[in-house]
Formats: sequence, C-alpha cells, structure tokens
Amino acid sequence: MTSFTDLIAGYHRFRDTDWRRERERWAELSQGQSPKVMVIACSDSRVDPTQIFDASPGEMFVVRNVANLVPPFEADSGRHGVSAALEFAVTQLEVPEIVVMGHGSCGGVAAALSRRFVDATPGAGGFIGHWVDMLDAARDRIVAEHGDGPGAIRALELETVRVSIENLRSFPFVREREVAGTLKLRGAYFAIRDGVLHVMGEDGAFGPA
Repeated sequence: MTSFTDLIAGYHRFRDTDWRRERERWAELSQGQSPKVMVIACSDSRVDPTQIFDASPGEMFVVRNVANLVPPFEADSGRHGVSAALEFAVTQLEVPEIVVMGHGSCGGVAAALSRRFVDATPGAGGFIGHWVDMLDAARDRIVAEHGDGPGAIRALELETVRVSIENLRSFPFVREREVAGTLKLRGAYFAIRDGVLHVMGEDGAFGPA
C-alpha cells in the first residue's frame, strides 16, 4: 500500500472477504471487547503484533509507539497516551497479561544510541529525542560495555523491553495487581532479519520461543 487510494481498495477487499467470513465475530465484538492480553509494541511498519502473533480482532489490546516504550508513572497534568491506554487495559478491561515486544532494526533505538536528536527542537526531532531519552541510562551502561557497534544496538533493543517493564511497575495499579497475582508482565523480542520471536525469562534473559 502506498496511498490512501490503496487503503480504500484494501477496505473493499476486507468487506468482501474477512468481514463476510467473520460476520458473527464482528457482531459479537460490536457489543464490547474482552481481550486477554495487552501488547505494547513499536510503531515500526514492519512489526505488526497482530500479524506476528496471528491474532484475530478482539484478542489483543495493542499500543504502539516509538521503541515500544512505557514512560514511568507521572501524576501531573500532561496528556499521557501510553499511560491512559495502560490504565484502560488494566483497570477497565482487566487484562491478565501485558507483553512488551521489542524488535530488531529499531529506528528509535538507533536514535537513542546515536543521540542524534539531543537538543533538537519539536518538529526537527525534539519530540523523538525527548521520548527516547528514557533509554539514556541504559544506553550509557551498554555503550560502556559494548561500544556503539551492532552489539550495542541489539543489546539496547532488548533493554527497551526491560526498561518498559520496570516502568510498568511504577504504576500503582499495575504493581498492586502483579503482587496479587492477577496480572503478569512478559517481555518479547522479534528479530526482523530471521523472523524469530524471543521470549524473556524470569532472569531477564531472552531465548527463542
């Protein structure tokens, strides 16, 4: 797809195929949703979580942003898109699982590693720079260990998942449910190059699913 015209053509194919074939499901979903998992993924066009997990409509509550990041809990007057979606999924939909999924060749991670948008103004990379500076501490630690080559990129891509899970635990309503055993936090990483999904274990290490 390259234009809005292509999108409309895709919509018509959807109406003629999936909509008709899954009409009963769509009728059920029109009455409400009850997904069992929230997925926090990157906005990258190459990593659609519904495609990777072969999920049907209504099965996942998905939030996508640059570098699949969750900001820490902040009770201020700002407009917090990720936090609002998280609050809705956890307190209203009562999802029992949250999956943070990082991925290979992540542009947000590359920006964090290179620091190319540090001190940039909004509209010239400033929004990006301020978003990925959530990774600054992890970046400094990884660069000290790996330098700034391919090994550092992969390490920081994995670290986005750990940072986001740590930040998830800063939300009182997440922490309370995790302690109570009604909410499970999980990490995953999709390698674009070979199509392999890696899952994070209890020790924070990743291995093929």
